[in-house]
Amino acid sequence: MIALRAARSTDAGKVGAILSEFVATTEWMPQLHTGAEDIAHAGAMVARGWVTLAEVDGDVVGFAACNGVDLDALYVSRAQRGQGVGTALLQHLKQEHAMLKLWTFQANRPAQDFYVKHGFIEQERTDGASTDEGLPDVRYQWRKEDQ
Repeated sequence: MIALRAARSTDAGKVGAILSEFVATTEWMPQLHTGAEDIAHAGAMVARGWVTLAEVDGDVVGFAACNGVDLDALYVSRAQRGQGVGTALLQHLKQEHAMLKLWTFQANRPAQDFYVKHGFIEQERTDGASTDEGLPDVRYQWRKEDQ
């Protein structure tokens, strides 16, 4: 069973590890940050109150970071992908917000398919010139009233 809860400062290491795992196991994703930097970034998001965790049997297996209507991050550990963790996190956010916006990389087809499946509509594509990674991205939006 998937349990959701607000992240605490002591969860930053687990959140950072999920970020690092994604980068390390994604061929097209450049590694711009160290594991320590990922943990520091996770800690900053947690401190701002943005992070909701997903746990299975008490283990953190995914998280979403949402700043108002901006979904800044939604990551699931590799071992738990396809098990409903991302859907549980997204459904939780959709209950709390009338609209959500996000960016994902064009190379991340699984993420694009996931968001479209959950009612997000593509708004814009870029060439990646403004991203730290230099990768083309795509912006999606979901609005409760469109459902």
